[in-house]
Amino acid sequence: MTRVNLSTLAVAGFCAIAATGAQAADRCKVTDPTGTMLNLRDAPQGKILAKVPNGRLVQMIETDSDRNGKTWARVGTMDGKPMGWVFREFVSCY
Repeated sequence: MTRVNLSTLAVAGFCAIAATGAQAADRCKVTDPTGTMLNLRDAPQGKILAKVPNGRLVQMIETDSDRNGKTWARVGTMDGKPMGWVFREFVSCY
């Protein structure tokens, strides 16, 4: 009978899930349900730099929360050039 270490399996499973999640964030799309262009900011809740149209493909670089607990995403172009911060709820990654 082969003996399996359950903690090793748990760690392996977690790593597989984490890797899948990281890959999913590589390709994202602006999906603002208001129908308006999404504000691109210099920081979470910061100054508006530009507006991004719905359907625009972006890469998610990182996320952060503002003082109200809302999540923001720093996004970049698909070739890796950083763009700015957007409200995370309006970006769908797959």
